[in-house]
Amino acid sequence: MSFDKEKALKMCNDYCRNTLMDTLEIVYTDAAEGFLEATMPVNSRVHQPMGLLHGGATVALAESVGSAASLLFVNPEIQEVRGIEIAANHLRSKRDGVVTARARIVHQGRSIHLWEIKITDEQERLISLCKITNMVLPRKRKIE
Repeated sequence: MSFDKEKALKMCNDYCRNTLMDTLEIVYTDAAEGFLEATMPVNSRVHQPMGLLHGGATVALAESVGSAASLLFVNPEIQEVRGIEIAANHLRSKRDGVVTARARIVHQGRSIHLWEIKITDEQERLISLCKITNMVLPRKRKIE
């Protein structure tokens, strides 16, 4: 079965309506087998009091991309994904513009997925390096 990039991006973007991802204006922009990418604008909505990109907003972006990436590897009708650990190293500050998060699969087991997420600026400078571990579980209720 071949990977359908447009279908994957539509699913990720549609799935996030009226959620934190919508509030933070996270948009899924690129995907292929083994990676998923999204962008988030950096403005006062995601600043900490010193006018810089808030680490929590950065982690929310990383978790959003890493969790959605795991969804691309499971059957969402019968399985669901839960983030069980996330770690972030913030390496550079950012005041405005756009950041891009790219999640790449490190380990894809039947019940555990490990992703590395690199968050970069417009010049592809590394802002944060994150990793997330997701657990794949049987779905207990139907998707509404």
